[in-house]
Amino acid sequence: MHLSIGEVSERSEVSVRAIRHYDKHGLVTSIRGSNGYRYFNDQSVTEVRQIRRLIAAGFTLSEICGFPACMRAREEAEFCPETQAALLRHLAEVEKHICALETQRAELVKALSQQKCP
Repeated sequence: MHLSIGEVSERSEVSVRAIRHYDKHGLVTSIRGSNGYRYFNDQSVTEVRQIRRLIAAGFTLSEICGFPACMRAREEAEFCPETQAALLRHLAEVEKHICALETQRAELVKALSQQKCP
């Protein structure tokens, strides 16, 4: 482990504050130097990028904590096979939300079209 938190931040394009938060939740591993600073290994850059990707996909940190390590260890176009079920469940939830929002939108459009100007 030889990367400072600033180096991980720069390489991953994620804020130092966010990396500290991920470290606090055990999503990345650091060790403390004798100076009190956190130090990370090279794999941490990939893990931080992948955590950001999962958050962008709508997962919470609590959910990410429950995923197998392979889900944070790869920075490829595809997630590891063990995670497909979690991704499919999340996609189904997102699609339900979209359907509900489309229904609400239709009701609003209908209500507005029935408005008569005084």
